[in-house]
This record gives sequence, C-alpha cells and structure tokens, in this order.
Amino acid sequence: MARKSIYFLVPYPHAQAPSQRFRFEQYFDVLRDADFQFTVRSFYSLRTWKILHYEGNTFKKVAHILGSFLIRWVHVFAAARADVVFIHREVAPIGPPIFEWILTQVFRKKVIYDFDDAIWLPNFSEANTRFQRLKYYKKVHNIMRWSTTISVGNEFLKNYALQFNSNVVINPTTIDTENYHNPSLFPLEKKSEITVIGWTGSHTTMKYLQFLEPILSELHTKYAFEFHVISNEKPSFEAPYLRFIRWKKETEIEDLMQFDLGVMPLENDAWSQGKCGFKALQYMALGIPAIVSPVGVNTEIVDHGTNGFIADTPQAWTEALTYFLANAQHAKDMSTAARAKIHAAYSVASNRANFVNLFG
Repeated sequence: MARKSIYFLVPYPHAQAPSQRFRFEQYFDVLRDADFQFTVRSFYSLRTWKILHYEGNTFKKVAHILGSFLIRWVHVFAAARADVVFIHREVAPIGPPIFEWILTQVFRKKVIYDFDDAIWLPNFSEANTRFQRLKYYKKVHNIMRWSTTISVGNEFLKNYALQFNSNVVINPTTIDTENYHNPSLFPLEKKSEITVIGWTGSHTTMKYLQFLEPILSELHTKYAFEFHVISNEKPSFEAPYLRFIRWKKETEIEDLMQFDLGVMPLENDAWSQGKCGFKALQYMALGIPAIVSPVGVNTEIVDHGTNGFIADTPQAWTEALTYFLANAQHAKDMSTAARAKIHAAYSVASNRANFVNLFG
C-alpha cells in the first residue's frame, strides 16, 4: 500500500513561530512513525521573516512578499499531487482566498484547515499597519466552508467554526513533555537566589504586561523578586526588578526554567478567548506554577490552588502573587502537579492519536 502523502502549506519558516512549532511541527516524527510522507512549504522565507516585523524596509518587504506570492503558485500546483493538504491559518497572508479556492474547488483536494487564534478578527503589529488594508480577514469563513476538516485549538474556536462546517475537531496546542519541555534533560543552574516571576511571549502580546506593571511595582516595595521577560523585543517600561532576556530557541528551555512562577495576564475579549493557553502550557510542562487570567481555555488548564491560580481582578492578582512570594515552599509543591497536568492532558503523548486521526 502506498504511503499517504501530506502537503503542509504554512505561513512561517520552520521552527520560527510558536503556533507552528506546537501545533504540528513537533508531530513530524509521529507522522513518520505512522508511515506518512509529507512536504512542508512556508509562504515567508527565513530572510523575509527576519525583516517583516521591524519598522521601515517598506520596499524590501513589498519585494519579498511579491516574490513569495510567485513561489506560492508553485507550491499550490505541487500540492495537487498530495493526498491531503494541511493549511495552517492561510495559504497567503494578504488578499482573497484564491489559493484555497483552487485547491478545494478546482483540484478538489482533501483539506485540513488548522488555526489556534480568532484569526477572523484584525490583529497586527504596529510595524506593519500599512499592510493591514490588504488583509482579507473574512476569507477565513470561506476557507472553513470549503475545507474537509477544521482543526482548532479550543472550544471557543470550535463553536465559531461550526457555523461554517460541521466537521470540526479540537486539536489542542500541546507540549512535547518527553523530548523538549522536560526538566530532566536540562540540568538547572539557578542564576538568581531570589524568587523569579516570569513571562514569555512576542512583542504583539506584550501589551498585556501593562496590567501587571503597577501591581509588580507595589509588591516590590515589600518583597524581593525579579521579573523576567523573554521576548523578541524589550518591554516598554523599565523597573529595578525587570530583567529582559531575548528569546532564542537554543536557550528557550534554560531561560524558562529560571522562573519560579509564570504569569499570563489577558484581556477578556474575543481575540483572547480564542487563544490556547500556550504560555501556561509551557510554564506548567516545566513544573512552573502559573497565574492566569480566566479567559478561554486557561480555566481548563490551570486548577486553582493546585497547580497555580486563576486571577480576574487587580486585587486577585496581587493576592496570588503575594501568596507565592510569601510561601515559596508551597509554590515548589505545586510544581509536580503542574507538570503532571500538562503531561496527562496537553502533551504530544496524550494527543498523538487525535492528531494522526486528522489525516484519516
């Protein structure tokens, strides 16, 4: 029997974007073991990706994107030979869904459409504001209608997708707790003798830290701690307790393991409800208790008082942070429960069969 072939059409270069790394890239060995063969083609080249989210370079950005569109035509026609086409978010970042229409309506391909955000809502970085007028956010609705299967990260996204397609599968964002987010593989050398509260994320989600800044400043008058921010850009505020660590894949786990506590504040809006709790998953997989806003899937990931806390007001955040700072030993006791929860419910191992079943 011939091996089933999969053609991945994705936005970002390999290993550069969390949504790709933790939704399907970490399953590539699983697919090989299941005897699938696959090809992965991204819209952005690594060179384009590196200049895209910085201000300026307008003409260079335009030239690179036009070149990417030309190459995308080659990818789409090559995908016609595959048994299954897996589309993550969109085939192209701007314009109507021409490529998706060709794949589904002309080539009649079996298409799995995957997303882990409320991507029908406008959301963009300030560095690329001028390009947003070229976006066609509502194309998501058409792609959902045309797809064979929709793969989403949580119940909120599923309920939205069911308006357009009855075949929707929850494929949660997961963590490889055996081969990557595994503390036993990374001997810990603690660099700080005081408690470390931490946050990790891209510059597009750094706005949520504004909520925490006054709370942390007040707590710093009573307790000694460091606040580590792991990101691709520095925070907009400065503080004596703040330490910025530039994100690098090579040191990602070691940097995260400096945390004693991870935080994930969010605003309660439609965009945040579509998020899949990735920060909490990362923290907890490494045995780091989390404090999270009660938005979307966060309330399913964190068990209040067992492996972290759920906080919905400034007072609740202050009380939760105070508890951790004043009860360091209990925070350590939560560590085992945090990792156990992710391994059991949000790991590659626990989701392996569900992911493979997407491809039939």
